This record gives sequence, C-alpha cells and structure tokens, in this order.
Amino acid sequence: MSVSAPRTATAWGFLLPALVLIGLSVLIPAAMALVMSVSQAGLDVSEPLRFVGLANVRRLLADPMFFRVTGTTFLYLVGVVPPIVLGALALAVLVNRQLPGIHWFRGAFYTPVLVSIVVAAIAFRWIYAENGLINGWLSALLRDGWLSALLPGTFQPIGFLTSPLLALPSVMLVTLWKGLGYYMVIFLAGLQGISPDLYEAAALDGSEGLRKHLDITLPLLRPYITLVAVISAIAATKVFEEVYLMTQGGPADSTRTLVYYVYDQAFAELEISYACTIGLALFLIVLLLSLVRYLFAGDRGFS
Repeated sequence: MSVSAPRTATAWGFLLPALVLIGLSVLIPAAMALVMSVSQAGLDVSEPLRFVGLANVRRLLADPMFFRVTGTTFLYLVGVVPPIVLGALALAVLVNRQLPGIHWFRGAFYTPVLVSIVVAAIAFRWIYAENGLINGWLSALLRDGWLSALLPGTFQPIGFLTSPLLALPSVMLVTLWKGLGYYMVIFLAGLQGISPDLYEAAALDGSEGLRKHLDITLPLLRPYITLVAVISAIAATKVFEEVYLMTQGGPADSTRTLVYYVYDQAFAELEISYACTIGLALFLIVLLLSLVRYLFAGDRGFS
C-alpha cells in the first residue's frame, strides 16, 4: 500500500458529502430530464414513460413561441451584460482609491446584492406603478416644477410594466441594480492585484487619466472582464425571478424568457416532457457561453 493511498482516501472522504449532494441535486435530475425529453409523461406520475424519440425536439423546432422567447432572452442578455461589465468596472476603479470613508462607499455599492430579489422586485413594482414613485415625481414636476413650462398639459402616467416596449427594459434595470455590486467586487480584486509601480511608470511616460486605464488596467483585467461577461451572460440567460415577480411574462409575452417558458410549460400547461426539452436547449446555450470563457481566456487563468 503506497504512502499516498491514505491521503487519497482522506481526500475522497472529504469530497464524498459534496459529491452526494451534487449527484442528488444536479446529476440525477439532469439524467431524468434527458430521459423525459425523449419520452412522453402523462399527468399521472405513476404511469410509465412512453418513448417518443425526437418528437419533442421536432415540436421545439416548429414552436414559434420558443424562438420568440429565445429572442427575448437574447435581448435581455444584450441589454444587461454590457452595462454590467462597464458599470461594475467603473465602480471598481472609483472605489479602488485610498480616500477617507472609501469603505462606506464600497459597502453602499454592494448593499443591493444583499437585498432579497423578492424584496427588490416588490419595491421596483411599487416604484414603476402608475401611482408609484417615478410617476409621482414626474407628475409633480409637470404640475409644479420647471417642466410645467416646457411641457404644458395633463400628465399621463407611464406604464413601465404594462407597456410591451418598456416592460423588458424596466425588468433589466432590476438585474443591473442587483448585480453591479457583485461584479464590482470581482473587478476590485483584480485591480488590487495590479502593482502601483506600473501606474507610476506609465505616468513617467505621460500616460495619465483615462489613458493609463486603457494602457494598463484593461489589458491586465482581461481575464476578469471575460469572467464577468460570461457569468453575467449566463445569469441573464437564466433570468426568472424578476420576470415571475414583476410581469409574469407579460404584457403580450414581451418579457417571457426561456426559463419562464420552461416554468410555464411544466407547471401551467403540465407539459413536463416538452419543458425538459426546452430545458436541455437552455443547457446547450449556457454550455456555449461557458465555452466562450475558455476560448477567450485560454490557459492564462487569472495570472
């Protein structure tokens, strides 16, 4: 028996509880979803599955709603990821300074991450309501403020969550508000790993202000930028809570995303097998986004 055998057994002993939890909560459900995607499940869970082959896949490819919710999900990704990456990076650069009270600013920017999504969604629903905070302020400005002289007339409340054009951007804003602080911390960790000597050397060469960030900060933070972009893209692709709590996929399906469509098919329409097929399509999309991380980062990691 080799000397490393006890160490290997000890390592597997520590890993075993986590492996059991992953198997029960991830691997086994994933295998069951794969089986159900090629089967037809009845309403009675005691009934045996009926093998249907690729019938659910053909139904998916002929489903116009699937392509519509995929497009909505892509719009959500495009509308959320660039502002999150740029905004979180800007916040990280802002708080990466040795100034009095800077820790309070870091805590303030991170506070939205600690707020429950349920609380955030309810708060933003009140803010967006036709008798809510934003419409109240706009009404006051148009009635008594300086806008009354520029825009005379009766104020009509804006339906942020009832307009098909405004509902999706309004929900995106909640995701941005919740996520900026989290990704700011990732960028802040990367910024604090950059030696100040590099900035001093750049200053001697005449690189100041925005130029020094273009020459030093962005190249050295490339792995972190890729990581944040991929993580936020995966999170945007799997968005559900904001949509469920604020719009229920409406109005006119303008905020229905892929994950919400899975939920709707599984629990509203009771199409469990078809919902598993949509879930597998979502898995392939998330897998593709994960591969982007390795494609752009390569073997450099976070060095």
